[in-house]
Amino acid sequence: MQFDLKAFLERGRTPYQTAFSLDLSGRDFPGYRVEAPARVRFCALPTAEGARLTCEIEAETAGECARCLAPARRPYAFCREWQVRPADLAGGELELPLLPGGLLPLDELVYQELVLEAETLLLCRPGCEGLCPVCGRPRLAGCGCAVAQEGPSPDPRLAGLKRLLD
Repeated sequence: MQFDLKAFLERGRTPYQTAFSLDLSGRDFPGYRVEAPARVRFCALPTAEGARLTCEIEAETAGECARCLAPARRPYAFCREWQVRPADLAGGELELPLLPGGLLPLDELVYQELVLEAETLLLCRPGCEGLCPVCGRPRLAGCGCAVAQEGPSPDPRLAGLKRLLD
């Protein structure tokens, strides 16, 4: 879906609004997936200087917990706003992914904003303690390894460094 931003800035006198679902399952995200369609509301309002654009995005990321590898999900709901003037289209400094001719691809805009908003390291729950370094079971399950509770023994290769720090 594309929005003709240039035409809206030149002739837009009434607000433009659209709401849609966007399938992002085929897109490449850093460390997570977006399996269910994102819900998007996009609005363009004419202003005296140009236009105010708003984009509301609701999506859920899925992946593995960065500490214990259990399934992890995190919902996101956020809104972005931009003030755009006709001079911004020619300046090349606009933060929006514009195509030639002033077209704004809304699917690319949603993808970029979700990449910027979402955390790349998912946790199954706040304070996840991860896996036991001895037995490899989740610490939440209470592995009972004595070494894990006392802490692992120091790596003998770091003994020289420890002497320097003492």
